[in-house]
Amino acid sequence: MPRPRVVVVERMDMTGVELLKKECDVVELYERPGEALEQHLPEAEGLVVRIARLGADRIALAPKLRVIGKHGIGVDNVDLAAATERGVHVVFTPGSNQEAVAEHALTLMLMLARRVEDAVRRARAGEFEAGRNAPPGIDLLGRTLGLVGMGRIGGRLAEICRAAFRMRVLAFDPYVSPERSRELGVERVDALDAQLEQADFVSIHAPLTPETRHVIGAAQLSRMKPTAYLINCARGGLVDEAALVEALKGGTIAGAGIDTFDQEPPDPGNELLRLPSCIVTPHVAGASQEARVQTSRMVAEEVLRVLNGQPPRYSYNPELSAAGARC
Repeated sequence: MPRPRVVVVERMDMTGVELLKKECDVVELYERPGEALEQHLPEAEGLVVRIARLGADRIALAPKLRVIGKHGIGVDNVDLAAATERGVHVVFTPGSNQEAVAEHALTLMLMLARRVEDAVRRARAGEFEAGRNAPPGIDLLGRTLGLVGMGRIGGRLAEICRAAFRMRVLAFDPYVSPERSRELGVERVDALDAQLEQADFVSIHAPLTPETRHVIGAAQLSRMKPTAYLINCARGGLVDEAALVEALKGGTIAGAGIDTFDQEPPDPGNELLRLPSCIVTPHVAGASQEARVQTSRMVAEEVLRVLNGQPPRYSYNPELSAAGARC
């Protein structure tokens, strides 16, 4: 019996690749420069993607496709409706990188608070005394953190900030139960504006949906303190980038730490890349060594479950299994 063909579109840790190779014919597309994904779609029974877009047009080119494995948790790059209509399972890896993303968000908070990027630049330029005499940063101890979304990642960041820095944590998330909030020692707020007005740091940890696109725009930024900082390690589309540029240039807020962009890679002309009050990283918040191993293993296991006729454990369209869709 022929082995199923699985196309791994973007590079991932070899732990998952080797798991797939035990049972599948694996095409590592990132090892084939110049080859387009489209030429491999007609034979693909499984696809593994990180941020590559799988729209309805590409899904239509894959008549044998049975499962799409998302290396991560956000599925905004996959046309879920088109996949579901075709009976294609979309699986993902919840919790695989929560520690990595939470720690990266904290890293950006600390770098902004202590003006680390400017201090490093001055030290390397030989401006030692000027660096020592530059305006000092602030401590995180006792500050207020505002979370926009408090799932696994937001919850973990809340734990760290409360335990390490005794921070007050406010959470705006209509889907979080009062019990979960009490467990974490977090104050739930029903209105985003009420949180923004109080927070010293606002960290976004929400999925990108039509309802959450530009959840932070000009109106929301104007409600933040001029001394406050915005952190986004979730999805670029959650923030109106043009409004953020204006807020940073005008001093509406003190700074921002941005790991994700609306367009990736961002246009070289994107002003967020050059503003000194904005620290940027190339969508690496979830890419610690441990997270990469765990994520690759989980996505491979979920893809193999579907290809072997088993219901997936972590699915964005679980109704397919309930309906007895082909798997």
